[in-house]
Amino acid sequence: MASLPVGDAEAAPVASRARAPRFDLRPGSPDVGAFPAAAWLRALRRAIATAPSLAYDYGDPRGRIELRTALSGYLGRARGVVAPPERIVITSGYVQGLALLTRVLDGGEIAMEDPGLAFHREVVRRGGGRVVPVRVDEKGACAGELGDARAVVLTPAHQYPTGVTLHPSRRRAVTDWARARGGLIVEDDYDGEFRYDRQPVGALQGMAPGHVVYLGTASKTLGPALRLGWMVLPPHLVDAVADAKLHSDHHTETIGQLALAELIDSHAYDRHVRACRLRYRRRRDQLLHRLGTGRAVRGIAAGLHALVEVADEKETLARAEAAGLAVGRLGDHWHSPDDGDGRAQGLVVGYGTPRERAYPQALEVLGRVLDGLGQEKR
Repeated sequence: MASLPVGDAEAAPVASRARAPRFDLRPGSPDVGAFPAAAWLRALRRAIATAPSLAYDYGDPRGRIELRTALSGYLGRARGVVAPPERIVITSGYVQGLALLTRVLDGGEIAMEDPGLAFHREVVRRGGGRVVPVRVDEKGACAGELGDARAVVLTPAHQYPTGVTLHPSRRRAVTDWARARGGLIVEDDYDGEFRYDRQPVGALQGMAPGHVVYLGTASKTLGPALRLGWMVLPPHLVDAVADAKLHSDHHTETIGQLALAELIDSHAYDRHVRACRLRYRRRRDQLLHRLGTGRAVRGIAAGLHALVEVADEKETLARAEAAGLAVGRLGDHWHSPDDGDGRAQGLVVGYGTPRERAYPQALEVLGRVLDGLGQEKR
């Protein structure tokens, strides 16, 4: 139970969350109890009241123009993305966007971060891509290792699972690689709005809009159940991706798109994101306070998870499971199994999943698990 490789909630197999643990600090989900139900209902009512009758018919595979226009403004001001509405395709989440893109690329080498989410690698493989690892260090993905890959999938704002932010020198290196090789950068901006130590780091896409596919979703800001995501594409890929979307599911459901557009246009979405940022920063601070200063914790500047380094994952996870605690395991994210080569070990601790009242107790159990390890070593 404790070592389920959940990572990204929308990518998690249903069975992996079918049996809830007593204390859940797995990464990948926001606090779905904080869903802005009242604001969403108001937006939904306004959207339905003003929707033209054709909104209930089959629609543009790229998505509703209302949402694409709203996202164009929002992504520009919040994430620095160059996003004309005609270059946006609405998807049913990140996984569909990645699958559509893999299909359009029609095979070849696709580099993916190591460590990274195994489920996303499988999505690429099933789409016909050949996955090759690109090492991640303290500056992020090592752009010098991309070689002849056709594309690279990155989480530059807050790498999953290590939490490192892609260093400016690596940002330049990877965009230089894309321009020189005609390569494609796939930017997974899964929790880019949640930065705690300073203003959010701008999206990589703004540095090379013609070479970056930007993918974002409402899964972390609102909730995975909405199944709303978006791709901002270089001009030469728009028609091919729209055609792949058409022959996948025709188009993403319309009413949710209209409601999200209304939520963004009314600035209720911005207000909700700001409130979530404060809530998750408070949770991050509680986590750090409980773990104390003597423990190595990485990736704490942003996002909804942290990486807690441990000496022995297997032992730590056994103790966590015995205490009814579920957490993520760094070892589940490597491209190849750990063969004793000295790779880092750690727990991937999510602080978004628990409800507000359950979070302090979950932290206390985590602290006791880790404190107990320290006592046994003395």
